[in-house]
Amino acid sequence: MEWPQFYGEVGSIESMSRVIQTHPDPGRGEALIAIDSFPPLRRGPLTTLQVNLGYRCNQACRHCHVGAGPQRTEMMDPATLALIPKVLAARQIGQLDLTGGAPELHPGFRALVQEARELGVRVIDRCNLTILLEPDQQDLAAFLARQSVVVMASLPCYLEANVDRQRGAGTFAASIEGLRQLNHLGYGQMDSNGGSNLELNLVYNPQGATLPPPQQALEEDFRRHLGERYGVVFNRLLTLANMPIERFAASLKLKGELDSYRALLRDNHNPAHLDQVMCRQMVSVDWRGQLFDCDFNQMLGLRSAGLVELADLLEWDPEGSAIAVADHCFGCTAGAGSSCGGALA
Repeated sequence: MEWPQFYGEVGSIESMSRVIQTHPDPGRGEALIAIDSFPPLRRGPLTTLQVNLGYRCNQACRHCHVGAGPQRTEMMDPATLALIPKVLAARQIGQLDLTGGAPELHPGFRALVQEARELGVRVIDRCNLTILLEPDQQDLAAFLARQSVVVMASLPCYLEANVDRQRGAGTFAASIEGLRQLNHLGYGQMDSNGGSNLELNLVYNPQGATLPPPQQALEEDFRRHLGERYGVVFNRLLTLANMPIERFAASLKLKGELDSYRALLRDNHNPAHLDQVMCRQMVSVDWRGQLFDCDFNQMLGLRSAGLVELADLLEWDPEGSAIAVADHCFGCTAGAGSSCGGALA
């Protein structure tokens, strides 16, 4: 039997601690389920559709689990893009989470946002901040504000040297300018009830092979440093663990740290987080319109039984279906937990 190569160059079928089983799905080929030491999971009610619009990005970050960059050409086609609002309506999904690459670089990004907002759907833009300064995107911040899009802005540190080391020289200064643009439009401004009409959240990833620090304490550090030094405000800081896949895993392997980082995640597994992991309420769509349990499984090509094409969601409710799990899933349950919404505890 020929093993499916969904672990890429930095992992292998041999690295799995159990076995891979294939479950034929007549007419659709074989769907893969990884049986590993991570506990089995099943999906609950579907509340979020996460869509990767393509891998093109104006940055090429070392920790990027997508391997995105300026030279990538993968992009969702118009026919698949047109299905997204239909699926949102058919499944009554309340949240659309747009990611990439830089999702804003897709030519259909703005029309999709408008259609989703007209349906009353909460739209999240996973924004790298520097995209707001690109010559053809200088009205992007204003567009996001008009549509009341939630901005999840990636900022791996509040120190310039650390950000530039991870993302390239000048990235931190451009990120601060992007944050100031958003603040000027009303993003991150708290009202008297502690809420905000224009939500701006920062997303933090550790610099290396470590777990994120406690989210609340780090948020206070970010808020104090960015406020006092740059006049920047935001709503929340979300801490995410780096997944040992793709570009980050390749970097760890070169340094001889990949196995120890995987062990760190496994050794810090907290079963209390299993009810809250993002894959239980979300389906991830890749740029080709194929369905996965999460963005990380998508990057590994790890499919689960039943999830095949975006169009299937027009008629099929995935609640109760099995979720494909493997060693990298410990990244979501280690320590305080990690999800698209930050720490789980």
